[in-house]
Amino acid sequence: MLYGYIRVSTDKQTVENQRYEIIKYCQCHHLHIDGWIEEQVSGTVTYRKRRLGTLLKHVKSGDVIICAELSRLGRNMLMIMEILSLCMSKNCSVWTIKDNYRLGDDLQSKVLAFAFSLSAEIERNLISQRTKEALARKKAEGAVLGRPRRKSPQTSLKLYKKHDYIVSRLKEKVSIAQIARDCKVNSKTMQRYIHGYIDPKPDSCLEAPS
Repeated sequence: MLYGYIRVSTDKQTVENQRYEIIKYCQCHHLHIDGWIEEQVSGTVTYRKRRLGTLLKHVKSGDVIICAELSRLGRNMLMIMEILSLCMSKNCSVWTIKDNYRLGDDLQSKVLAFAFSLSAEIERNLISQRTKEALARKKAEGAVLGRPRRKSPQTSLKLYKKHDYIVSRLKEKVSIAQIARDCKVNSKTMQRYIHGYIDPKPDSCLEAPS
């Protein structure tokens, strides 16, 4: 089976140019397209969520996917390599018109696949290095990295309005359970508030009965 794959990113682009290129190529080489797969979706979207993913699930040994250029499969080398690797594992060929690639199970395809794989690894390492450099720069500029710190009780806890009341009741050795009932909250909520904002290491007096 010979499949023609066409992808455009926006509704402002047209599939006709790609279709024309594929049809013209097939006519010159006396080939017949058995099925067309057209979609309007960004190349950054994983192929698994595209019609291309459905096609790749159904292709069989000897099938050919033909597209205008390699970039129609995806917007980055990592994704393209994954798609090509999947096709090669199924003994399915990928042909491109502008790039003039014929990726199948022959030696030339394996050499190209190795070159693509090496490029993908280099790209992955560069991305990792750029990320580390960006984080180091932000840290040097004083930015706080990681998860945001817990908000202050003024903005995150309703019990803060009753902070002084809670402290005074604890000094009177009233139990946490009783204070929770007075404040109309769960005892565990009260306990978390006390341990977090009043006494991180509560002694036995906090649990003294009223």
